[in-house]
Amino acid sequence: MKITKIETIVVKMPMLIEGNAVPHPGGRPMTAVEVLMLRVDTDEGVSGWGEASANRLLPATKTAIDTLIAPMCIGRDPTAITDIAHHIERTLGGSGRSSVSRYAMSAIDIALWDIAGKIAGLPLYRLLGGSLRRDLPGYASLLRYSDPATVARYTERGLKRGYRHVKLHEITYPAIKAGRDAAGAEIPLMVDVNCAWNVDDAIKMARKLEPLDLKWIEEPVWPPENFAGIARARHEGGVATAAGENATFSDFYGMFQAGSLSYAQPSVARVGGITQFRKVLALAEAFGVEVVPHSAYFGPGLIATLHCAAAMQTETIVERYDIDFAVNPMHEAINPVNGRFSVPQAPGLGVEPDMAVIEKLRIA
Repeated sequence: MKITKIETIVVKMPMLIEGNAVPHPGGRPMTAVEVLMLRVDTDEGVSGWGEASANRLLPATKTAIDTLIAPMCIGRDPTAITDIAHHIERTLGGSGRSSVSRYAMSAIDIALWDIAGKIAGLPLYRLLGGSLRRDLPGYASLLRYSDPATVARYTERGLKRGYRHVKLHEITYPAIKAGRDAAGAEIPLMVDVNCAWNVDDAIKMARKLEPLDLKWIEEPVWPPENFAGIARARHEGGVATAAGENATFSDFYGMFQAGSLSYAQPSVARVGGITQFRKVLALAEAFGVEVVPHSAYFGPGLIATLHCAAAMQTETIVERYDIDFAVNPMHEAINPVNGRFSVPQAPGLGVEPDMAVIEKLRIA
């Protein structure tokens, strides 16, 4: 079997927004989500789907796949996943293996694992050695709204949808306090501040937030590579820390050595795909750090996260960004029911994107 074609596809999905509650992640209004998907075709008619986390680097990531990484893969055996990953990394060794190139590699790797599962006739989590799991708990990952009343309303909405864990993306005490008040004392509440603070401010805020009984503070320190600073925030602030959505395998090693993390958050569509995710999982186990995957995705990346989580030894919660769409290419596969995700049971990822929807939403 040989890879014959790799196609990148960008779809733009308008969000359903209640009233005037437009979220502002990163300080910018957000009314739609763009998803960079990828399809790998073979000469035996088996295709696999992947997704790259691109965000504001989407055009660069797409170009990297189309012009640099895809040509390296054409003609190769898609089941030689480790060999392909090694070849790409060695080829890019002199020009950088992080950010854009890592995102691009993630999409390729996910698609190759999808093909491997289809060839084996197994859902991906079973191919990865997981025991039979039909569903997993999700958690509502709210966007940043800043206004305490809006934070409270969306927290309550998450609970009504069946989620038993809620994560805020707020950076002020009043907004975070509103989330805790709305959730009640029994619901685990997490806060992702997206590297908003320096080390001293992170420690001060953690101490101020300690009475709110947070499960973790995520990415508390800028820059995210300040592993010693994250460790200080963890140990001096008195609140558990989580990080890793932008980290490579080597970064995780550095964070584990520094004692930075209570929870490790590898991101399958950023870290290098399923292959690298599994390496991080093994490393975390060796250091005794719990893994809770990052998953800000709505395509094959989210489905791959479900399979990776389902293959873990112990059950973990899976992140679901609290965004609604009128239509999406994965349909109900990305939508939890009563706060729980169904784990696809068909071979590979177990879900095929709807090409009719893709053509309706496609922008590149």
